[in-house]
Amino acid sequence: MSRFSLALLALAVALAGAAPLRAQSVDSAGSVLPTPNCPSCESWNEPQRPFRVFGSMYYVGTHGLAAVLITSSEGHVLIDGGLPESAPRIVAAIRELGFRIEDVKLLLNSHVHFDHAGGLARLQRLSGASVAASPSSAEVLRRGTSGRDDPQFGILERIAPLTRVQVVADGAVLHVGPVAVTAHFTAGHTPGGTSWSWRSCEGARCVDVVYADSQTPVSADAFLFTRSDAYPTALRDFEHGFMTLEGLRCDILLTPHPDASNLWTRLAQRDSGNADALIDPSACGRYAKGARERLARRVAEEKARS
Repeated sequence: MSRFSLALLALAVALAGAAPLRAQSVDSAGSVLPTPNCPSCESWNEPQRPFRVFGSMYYVGTHGLAAVLITSSEGHVLIDGGLPESAPRIVAAIRELGFRIEDVKLLLNSHVHFDHAGGLARLQRLSGASVAASPSSAEVLRRGTSGRDDPQFGILERIAPLTRVQVVADGAVLHVGPVAVTAHFTAGHTPGGTSWSWRSCEGARCVDVVYADSQTPVSADAFLFTRSDAYPTALRDFEHGFMTLEGLRCDILLTPHPDASNLWTRLAQRDSGNADALIDPSACGRYAKGARERLARRVAEEKARS
């Protein structure tokens, strides 16, 4: 395997250990069993106390995998579902905050890998919500398996298929009551990767929030971003995503892996008295800059091997 940055290598090793295309496992009582052959999944799925991020927006994910609930009196939006075994914890977090999973009307997803989409089918069954996704992601969500154009094809766990998946366009605005969430295609990590943005208010103060999809060039060993017949637009897609994130209004940045946006450090600072510790209008720009640098290193490594 090429020598990526330590963070990318750790994630690649975790994903490479996954057996391909296994179905989600359920025991005789209907409980979701742990994802097999996933060294990082136990730590990713560690419990996390839910908390208000800002206004009517709440973190309801596990400690290692984000899920965000945007609430309203007319129904809620839930972004990402973690692992299959994360779903019960997400439901418990929603209930702990005083909300009902049955009031979630719309499910969204950052990208279709099993660590962010694995719990969506169970969450859909419990909530009855519809799902909205980019064309590529919608296809994977419906069938439960990633295509050959996914850079990690062959090392990914299968996800349980979803129903009632609506295809959305880049820039589409989705509504649940007064909640309006905008889709931004930020592919590269997967062909259908999507970031989401919305405004959240506390009284008269409103902020722009971005849930930015993963922008890391992690892949199966044989995949080359510089010359992939299966995904020939990968580099162009990455650059489009970087430019999109750099151009968004972004007071609060959240990411599917919370550590990628330094969430826990910022939350600790807020809990210590810095009320605006989660607010940083430069965060999306830095996130895109770091991603562009990582991709440049990956491209250089691939070219050096050729």
